[in-house]
Amino acid sequence: MKYFAIIVAGGSGLRMQTETPKQFLLLNGKPVIMHTILAFFASPQKPEILVVLKEQYFGLWEVLCEQYSFNLKHRLVAGGSTRFHSVKEALDLIAEESVVAIHDAVRPLIDPETISEAYLLALQKGNAVVAVPSKDSVRLQKIGGFSQSLNRSEIFLVQTPQTFQSKIIKKAYEQPYNEHFTDDASVAERDGAQINLLAGNQDNFKITFPADLRLAEIILNEKSR
Repeated sequence: MKYFAIIVAGGSGLRMQTETPKQFLLLNGKPVIMHTILAFFASPQKPEILVVLKEQYFGLWEVLCEQYSFNLKHRLVAGGSTRFHSVKEALDLIAEESVVAIHDAVRPLIDPETISEAYLLALQKGNAVVAVPSKDSVRLQKIGGFSQSLNRSEIFLVQTPQTFQSKIIKKAYEQPYNEHFTDDASVAERDGAQINLLAGNQDNFKITFPADLRLAEIILNEKSR
């Protein structure tokens, strides 16, 4: 079976309070996105890697690869106007039957073991979406200003990778764009797929704010000891 990894790197640096897109910020001496790609390369499935970037950053990425001697084989894909369109651009390049993992470039602490488990579960059941249980109490805001308590044991926080058999996810992405598509699972679910959750890891968080980058540095330093 053929395996692919679509690394979606279309973010900006706005919430990081920097002009540099967050996927290019340095984490333990190299850009965040390089940690992410290395994790997929280290998985047993050794997927073919498609990196989705805004075309305006292709030149910067090539400079960074040379600067940090980053020579892992991958293919650049020009991103679209939304995450949905960016993923679709990459999916359109996958012709053969395969298993496809879609991952946020700014989740650099994903581990190869979870990646492998996601591929295996998707191969068996059609899809696998990494998620972690909520640690906090959760409330639903209702119309009228009131809120309702939800059962925390039934609430999971969705991460990536979100992994699918190619025939399932490519068909799902033939749908017209909908603003309620918040991730790949919501696209597949709208097309009729039942989503399988796979236990994730709290370390697999998305780097969004400056504090996230500092925490990632601490975790990587602890792992390297």
